[in-house]
Amino acid sequence: MHIVQLANFYGPRSGGLRTALHHLGAGYVASGHQVTLVVPGQRYADETLPSGVRRFSLPAPQIPGTGGYRAVDPHRVRAVLKRLEPDRLEVSDRLTLRGMGVWARRNGVPSMVISHERLDRLLEQFLMPEPVARRVADVANRRMARHYDTVVCTTAFARAEFDRIAAPNVRRVPLGVDLATFAPARRDDGWRHTLTGNADALIVHCGRLSPEKHVERSVDTVAELTEAGHRVRLVIAGDGPRRRALERRARGLPVTFLGFLSGRGDVARLLASADVSLAPGPHETFGLAALEALASGTPVVVSASSALREIVRPGCGEAVDDRAPAFAGAVTGLLDSPEDARRAAARARAEEFAWPRAVRGMLSAHT
Repeated sequence: MHIVQLANFYGPRSGGLRTALHHLGAGYVASGHQVTLVVPGQRYADETLPSGVRRFSLPAPQIPGTGGYRAVDPHRVRAVLKRLEPDRLEVSDRLTLRGMGVWARRNGVPSMVISHERLDRLLEQFLMPEPVARRVADVANRRMARHYDTVVCTTAFARAEFDRIAAPNVRRVPLGVDLATFAPARRDDGWRHTLTGNADALIVHCGRLSPEKHVERSVDTVAELTEAGHRVRLVIAGDGPRRRALERRARGLPVTFLGFLSGRGDVARLLASADVSLAPGPHETFGLAALEALASGTPVVVSASSALREIVRPGCGEAVDDRAPAFAGAVTGLLDSPEDARRAAARARAEEFAWPRAVRGMLSAHT
C-alpha cells in the first residue's frame, strides 16, 4: 500500500507535527508499506530519509512571524499527487490543505485527516467570541468531515468538536513517544549542576516560544515560587517569535534561555535532568513535549484546559487552572513528594504511549 502523507507547517528543524509524521511514516515502512511525505521547503527536493520514507519538499514562501514555517500552494500539491498515485492519502493539515479530501474523493483514493488542533480554539485565539468561534468551526468541520473517509483525533479533547456535530466517521488514535531516546538514564548530573547553580530545583519548559504556547505562564510561575522563597531555576529550551518579550518578562528572575537545541539527545538529557517540566499551553490536543518529559522520568504540570489533562495522572504530574499561582502550587506539591516515586510514575505513564501502538492504530484507520 502506498501511503502519501501531506502537511504544511512542517517545522524546518523540529516540532510535534514533524516528530509525529516521521515516527508514523517509519512505522508504516516497517510494516511493509511504501510511504511518501509531501511537505513545504525552501526549494524543491526529492530524498529518501533513513527510515525509508521518501520526502518531497515543494518550494513555498515563509509565513511571517512563525519562525520559519511555510505553506505550499494546494494546487502544487495536487499536481504532485497525480504523479505519485497514492493508494491512501493522510492529511495532517486542517487549514491550508483541508480541501485534499475533495481531490481524494474525485480520484477514488481513500483518505484520512488527522486533527492535530482544535479549530474552535484556534479561532478563539484570534479574538473571536467563543459562541461565534464554535459556530464557524462547526460549519467548517461538517464540511471537512464529509469530504474525508476518516477523521482521526488523538485525544477526547481533540474529538470533542466533532462529537458536537455528531460526525459519524471519527476515530480516536493516540500518538506515541520515543521511549528509547527519552529515558531517565539520560540524566546528566554535571549539566544539571551547571544549569541550576545555587538553586535547589530545576524546572524546564521545552517548545516553541509562540503565543499559543503561553510560555509567559512558566515565567510567572517561577516568579511566584521565587517570591515564596523557593530556590528554583527555570530553563527554557526553544526559540520563536515571543523570545524577546519573554526575556524582558523574565528580567531579574532565575530564568535561563537555552535557545533551540538541535539534537534530540540534548533535549532528552535536559528533560531527564530536570525536577519538573511545565506545559502551560491551553490548546494542546496531545502534547508530545509533555509526554517526552514523562518518558524521561520527569513529572509535568499542565493546563487543565488542554488535552494533557487526559495524559497526566496523580503521581506523575498535575493538571491545573491557567494561572501562575496554580502552577506554582502544583510544582511545590511535586517537589515535596518522594523523588523516586514521582519519577517512576512519570516513566510508567509514558510507557503506555509507544509508537508501535500508534502506528497500528493509524493503519487500522486507513483500512
